Amino acid sequence: MARARDVLRRTQEVDGSWKGDYGGPLFLSPMYVAGLYVMGRAPEARVRDGMLAHLRAHQNADGGWGLDEESPSLVFTTVLNYVALRLLGVAAHDGDLLRARAWFLPRGGALGSSSWGKFILALLGLYAYDGLAPLPPEAWLLPRALPFHPSRLWCHCRMVYLPMGWLYGRRARAAETPLLAELRRELYPMPYAEVDWEAARARVAPSDAYTPRSVWLRAVNRVLGLHERIHSKRLRARALDECLELIRGEDEATHHLCIGPINKVLNAVVWHLARPEGPEVRAHLERLPDYLQHCPDGVKLNGYNSSQLWDTAFAVQSLVASGQADGARDTLARAGRFLEAEQVLEDSPCAARNHRHPSRGGWPFSTRAHGWPISDCTAEAVKACLLLEPLGLNRVPHARLAQAVGFILSLQNRDGGWATYERQRGPRWLERFNPSDVFADIMVDASFVECTSACVQALLAWSRAHPEARVARPIARGLDFLRRTQRADGSWEGSWGVCFSYGTWFAVTGLVAGGMKPGDPVLRRAAAFLQAHQREDGSWSETIQSCRERRWVDGPTGHAVTTSWALMTLVATGNGDSVAAQRGGAWLRARQGADGRWPPEPMAGVFNRSCAIHYDTYLRVFPPWALSLAMHSDCIRAAGVGS
Repeated sequence: MARARDVLRRTQEVDGSWKGDYGGPLFLSPMYVAGLYVMGRAPEARVRDGMLAHLRAHQNADGGWGLDEESPSLVFTTVLNYVALRLLGVAAHDGDLLRARAWFLPRGGALGSSSWGKFILALLGLYAYDGLAPLPPEAWLLPRALPFHPSRLWCHCRMVYLPMGWLYGRRARAAETPLLAELRRELYPMPYAEVDWEAARARVAPSDAYTPRSVWLRAVNRVLGLHERIHSKRLRARALDECLELIRGEDEATHHLCIGPINKVLNAVVWHLARPEGPEVRAHLERLPDYLQHCPDGVKLNGYNSSQLWDTAFAVQSLVASGQADGARDTLARAGRFLEAEQVLEDSPCAARNHRHPSRGGWPFSTRAHGWPISDCTAEAVKACLLLEPLGLNRVPHARLAQAVGFILSLQNRDGGWATYERQRGPRWLERFNPSDVFADIMVDASFVECTSACVQALLAWSRAHPEARVARPIARGLDFLRRTQRADGSWEGSWGVCFSYGTWFAVTGLVAGGMKPGDPVLRRAAAFLQAHQREDGSWSETIQSCRERRWVDGPTGHAVTTSWALMTLVATGNGDSVAAQRGGAWLRARQGADGRWPPEPMAGVFNRSCAIHYDTYLRVFPPWALSLAMHSDCIRAAGVGS
């Protein structure tokens, strides 16, 4: 435990946070390279060389690239990574590119790519806009009251399709170059001039068809295709202006960081075309490096500008759980200052005009500058601040913590749960119109187990510190949501971590914090589920395939992070003294290296059910946290007051 705490201390940033690799998806760097190329730019030499190294390091044995670093090959990512390598100067006869072409050409080449890949290729002039499903910008001119107005979509979804709509409406494409002409000959199994673009709209390779296109989506695409043939030029101009103003609003509210790397790159391209060399372009270029991650295997784009707030809030809880907070006061004091500095203190400019939920009082996933606070990030920050309070290390004033609680309360959904950035705005049937092919659950910001549990726990902690707080009803509704969402096998499905071990840990800790006692049937089923999946060596192992297949899929070896979640859950259910918990704790202790770290293992994060993402701090935070709780459980039992 002392070695693990020392690792956390040594890896803390100067600003008091923990910051690291939040990469893994393999479509982000190619989009970055493509966006710069459209803008007539290229990465600087160090970034270029690092990206080349990273892309080569993560090419699969079959010649393709997966949706993330650990996944089987997709046409979407294989074609985009191929194009990126060519744009970065790799010759077509390079051995890695020959292997890539041998993989994607039999699968239709670029014609087999999922929709986002085809859009980026169209932007580069490597795919015809006639081969895209329509993305008319006029959707933003529809009455806001309609259930399918774009403002009702999950914010990550609408912020990607917003610049896509503007670029589609303009039929934007890169200036022609000899390299692009060569690529058009390399990406297709037939001559480019012979491609049937109308047929290409509906074509997607089996590898890329994770979410099949519904009959409803196909019907809407036919209607939108008719609109594209007859739309008014005046209306199109109005729609483009509306999109541009909304893009400006997103840029200003996020200090040109944007909600994520995809709309960050696309917004930069929009401004390059709308106002070449204007101040908006310069502002975007200044913040692009915020997404770059320099790693031992090269340079890549992170999935966010960082995960600093999220990681720091968990690190504080892990250190306090150790029972040795006095020995980490300096570390916790710096973390407390970081938490204070990153709270969002104002609503985004013109929030209603830009379809934004009020932001004041919340905390983001990364930094205050990002400007998009999230329910569970706010909740974990509140929990961390309240843990620091009795130590005299909390720096967030009472009034601002009350604002954070108000922000959490403002996000509770009708079903009693919490979503991520906003209340659920659109009906669940909007998921039938998911056009992404490779992702699931991107259309609606519905309630999640993790967000709900975190918010319930934060409200409970606040109510203990402030008994006068009127939060009993929201807590009860949140607890009811957690009870209702338990699966028949005793687990809960996680949406932001892999998968049932993560969701079950959150749900159980929320229910126990809310007063559920050991022996309750809900907790017994949860403990039995985890005990049934423990490996012979005492560990637990769960892979990204669990998220994709929605069933537990074991990995070939034990995972320290999964084992930590399982161990913490068993302790919470009153099974900290069980044989399963003792074996899990023993495996974790034996797994720790002499330097205090746990060895690298598969990615533990996920989004939209299909793409894995890396949380660099999880191996430093969760194993010592789990061991601390297990040790505490042992101490209680030894004192004769355990269950």
